Amino acid sequence: MKIAHNYTGKVAVITGGGGALGGAMALGLALEGITVILLGRTQQSLDEQAKKIGNLGGQAVGMVADVLDKESLETVKEEILERFHKIDILVNAAGGNIKGAVIQPEESVFDMDMADFDKVVDLNLKGSLLPTLVFGKEMSKNAHANIINISSIAAQETLTRVLGYSASKAAIENTTKWLAVEFAKKHENPIRVNAIAPGFFIGEQNRNLLLNADGSLTERGATIIQNTPMGRFGKPEELISSLLYLVSDASSFITGTVLYVDGGFKTFSGV
Repeated sequence: MKIAHNYTGKVAVITGGGGALGGAMALGLALEGITVILLGRTQQSLDEQAKKIGNLGGQAVGMVADVLDKESLETVKEEILERFHKIDILVNAAGGNIKGAVIQPEESVFDMDMADFDKVVDLNLKGSLLPTLVFGKEMSKNAHANIINISSIAAQETLTRVLGYSASKAAIENTTKWLAVEFAKKHENPIRVNAIAPGFFIGEQNRNLLLNADGSLTERGATIIQNTPMGRFGKPEELISSLLYLVSDASSFITGTVLYVDGGFKTFSGV
């Protein structure tokens, strides 16, 4: 039996759509015929990504919204519904870490700034939950709707120096499973909720942790490559096929699952 992927005509919202990973995933969806709405805080970066997608034959539009501001999200939701009439897919790609929440090599956990810890937890956890609540309410009116959260290898493996990031991504995985059960049991049109957990990909937020100014590996970067069986960092476009699978009808009986895209890092014991 042939399974139709059923992408054409769908409308997807991607938070953090102007970033490296969010932008790559947006491009992947758009090239399959999905209309993509890129959400972020800077119109210029969103417009640049939308133009790139358009030049390659996809349809995308950038809209400014703050994932930690419910009123901002509600306003954008109404604009999306007015222009595109529905929302089928939500990818919660906004998130990351901030410099102040990273414990430096000469520091210990007792030196951690709790205000910055709170900011990271809010960004990753609340910044995924709020869009889910705002857009999900509309999405529950549609059949075959999907929410994809972005977790991290840090949710399951202990990574030094990034306590706030790790804790918030672990919470994302728990929230993904909780929402999957909630939507499946309580809604006539259950939204499937899954997560993708990238391993190590180079972005602006972690570049200085993993690479020196000359492009060579830092000590931390070298340790990561040593413990990644495939021996390299991931490329943003390598997340696309996993995303397309999870939002397609090919995965119609999958919900509450976390898919790791990590080059084998989570599997390898280091020996």
